[in-house]
Amino acid sequence: MINHYFILLLFASAIPFGHSAVQPLTTDTIDPLLSGYKVVFVNFYADWCRFSRMLAPIFEEASNLVAKEFPSSGDVLFAKVDCDAQPTIAQKYSVNKYPTMKLFRNGVMMKKEYRGQRTANSLADFVRQQLKNPVKEVTNLDQIYEMEREKRTVIGYFEKKECKEYENFEKTAKILKDDCDFFVAFGDTSKPERTSGDNVIFRPKGEENPEMVYLGSLQNGDLFQAWTQDKCVPLVKEITFANGEELTEEGLPFMILFHKKEDTESLEKYSREVSRLIAFKTSINFLYADCETFSHPLHHLGKTPKDCPLIAIDSFRHMYMFPDFNDVNKPNKLKQFIMDLQSGKLHREFHHGPDTPQAPPALPVAKKADPAADKADKAPSKTPQATDDQTTPPESVFKKLQPSEMRYTMLRDRDEL
Repeated sequence: MINHYFILLLFASAIPFGHSAVQPLTTDTIDPLLSGYKVVFVNFYADWCRFSRMLAPIFEEASNLVAKEFPSSGDVLFAKVDCDAQPTIAQKYSVNKYPTMKLFRNGVMMKKEYRGQRTANSLADFVRQQLKNPVKEVTNLDQIYEMEREKRTVIGYFEKKECKEYENFEKTAKILKDDCDFFVAFGDTSKPERTSGDNVIFRPKGEENPEMVYLGSLQNGDLFQAWTQDKCVPLVKEITFANGEELTEEGLPFMILFHKKEDTESLEKYSREVSRLIAFKTSINFLYADCETFSHPLHHLGKTPKDCPLIAIDSFRHMYMFPDFNDVNKPNKLKQFIMDLQSGKLHREFHHGPDTPQAPPALPVAKKADPAADKADKAPSKTPQATDDQTTPPESVFKKLQPSEMRYTMLRDRDEL
């Protein structure tokens, strides 16, 4: 068996002092290197890509800046993957454009890749932020009790800091820090909330929503992370211009509720129905959007913010509108809308009109020959035939939020479904 720490030692000793510590990753070295550091920042590139060539010296400079601040081995590593030479790695981590920069924590890839400015200082600052502990310690429980509930929050109450339970809490916080705020209290400060031992609660947004207590074992890090992720990452997410690129790159069609910000009732109805469609979460992105902010997509659908709330699917080729928002909570209506997209029915009906049920074939009936009728049968039909140009669904608008080809070399296009 390969000794991973021996491999790390060999790599560390091979880096000359004062030179870049950017390490090339291969199928033989990637696992021990990713798991051997708290944070690994990886540049996936191709030599023939001009954007990759432009980034290479900047990425190297950022590596040198961070190396000076965090000289301890095991803290952070800048690495790179030549995707032409290592196609298996590129495929494993879903690299679909060059260059792509992804962050790994203790061997686990973070969902959000780096999309900020491509300067050495910006890259270095991004990594510096990743090395900060996202857990905020409180010394007075009033700080928690009086906290405004504007963001999803996870709060841990522990007897002491040096324990497996808090270690798992902190690891999860580092992975989900962009989705939830994390707070912690220890010892005498936390005692009023520890009547039955260490305690963790989830506090959703909004004063009217009840808190939820974690009932599993805090010794089980995977179980706690799964519970926290379920609470911190909602099934229905808001789409904005800030996160649009990230959402489009997941490759899933969008189902979007367009509503006015003050209209919380429609969002509640939509969210309630989507919660019954969890089986589709790997095949479609459930989103909501502000009507005023995204009035342009509404215009493509022949609508204005005055027509909100309404629901549409953007497949990244075309947009399809749910017939009537008032039907959103009727059993299986929204589910059928998704299934009609996946079966191609929505696209087909836009071109050829509604599907008509096939009538069962009539039984043959013997009859006398009728020359006039026979002549009529042979006459050309004057019924117009549907063509692909007869109707066309509105073109996708949200595909324009995909990564810009002025910053990336795109590797493939997406199909309708």
